[in-house]
Amino acid sequence: MASVLVVEDDQFVRSALIRQLTEASHTVRSVGTALEALREVAHFRFDVVILDLGLPDLDGSEALKMLRGITDVPVIIATARDDEAEIVRLLHAGADDYLVKPFSVDHLTARMAAVLRRSRAAAGEQPPSRVIRVGGLTVDPLRRQAELDGAPLDLTRREFDLLAFLAGRPGVVVPRKELLAEVWQQSYGDDQTIDVHLSWLRRKLGETAARPRYLHTLRGVGVKLEPPREQEPGTRP
Repeated sequence: MASVLVVEDDQFVRSALIRQLTEASHTVRSVGTALEALREVAHFRFDVVILDLGLPDLDGSEALKMLRGITDVPVIIATARDDEAEIVRLLHAGADDYLVKPFSVDHLTARMAAVLRRSRAAAGEQPPSRVIRVGGLTVDPLRRQAELDGAPLDLTRREFDLLAFLAGRPGVVVPRKELLAEVWQQSYGDDQTIDVHLSWLRRKLGETAARPRYLHTLRGVGVKLEPPREQEPGTRP
């Protein structure tokens, strides 16, 4: 069973996919626009995204680019377009597979199973990692769990990856280019992507950019994570 996000604006196709995938024992959420899809992947964890290209607010190729900026969840393109050059371009842009409509649910679930096997095999190549502790922050990369002062943190996949990467290098200033390469697997990108995720992460750590505790940004240099400094006697919190 997989957690699936269906991004499809055609209500008939969308309803059919939801029904068929649910009958196949998958957990399904669905949206009809690219912006709704971005909000979904930012707040929920999915095993796979089924993405239509003909969306009303953004072309699916742009949506794919934006999705790849915030998540590494496997994406299967599902569209009526069958141009080979576009298929190749989208696969190079980060799509994991491509299905041309119409297709059967058996064909879709077989493609999903193959994509998920590859994704899980790649994750299995990572060696077990030790639990990381920085101040009151605990990060368990193997179980993908994080706690702050004993309380669980509800993090998206990308938020966890960013936190774990920084926590594994406490006190070290990590350049933004390195964050893009290691956390987003991109050689280049928009700094705003990092800023947005840092903002979300700070909120969950109970801090702000103006009053940081764990996450410190050095303008023009990078980001570091370090334990909070003890409050000096006689100073205000």
